[in-house]
Amino acid sequence: MEKQQVEEIEVVLPKESYGILEWQDEGMLCVAVLNSALKHFEPKKVFSWHLSLIIDFEDFIENGMPSQQEQAIVDPFCDKLDAEIKAGGNALFLVHETWNKTRRLVWRIHDPDIAQAHLQFIIEHKNHPRQFDYRMEQDINWEQAKWYFEQIKTEPAG
Repeated sequence: MEKQQVEEIEVVLPKESYGILEWQDEGMLCVAVLNSALKHFEPKKVFSWHLSLIIDFEDFIENGMPSQQEQAIVDPFCDKLDAEIKAGGNALFLVHETWNKTRRLVWRIHDPDIAQAHLQFIIEHKNHPRQFDYRMEQDINWEQAKWYFEQIKTEPAG
């Protein structure tokens, strides 16, 4: 039996640093909170999976933005989910977008099986206040994150 050497990489998780992005898409306002600390994060290959989760709002105001009551329901769930997905250093928060009656949360994932199992547990136990869907796919070169980083005009203070 042949032994394989496993490359060990020390990873220092960056302190999250947030920037606000706004743009119009299909004539509707999109507001995003981006973790700009990831723009120059290395080694990106350690977090090679892109997890995107979309929550559907039930109560919204003009431009498809959530009402205050909807925010009071969805925001705590998003915060809890973010903490759970990032538990044990398995994920890095990338961005959350609010647009057209939805909230989209995106993370970069190290071990997709852990994130997948957690999301399936939430779904099976109906432990969510609103319907959501998610997609996770390998994105070694962070192609799906590049557009966000291109929007950052200034470097985060460090």
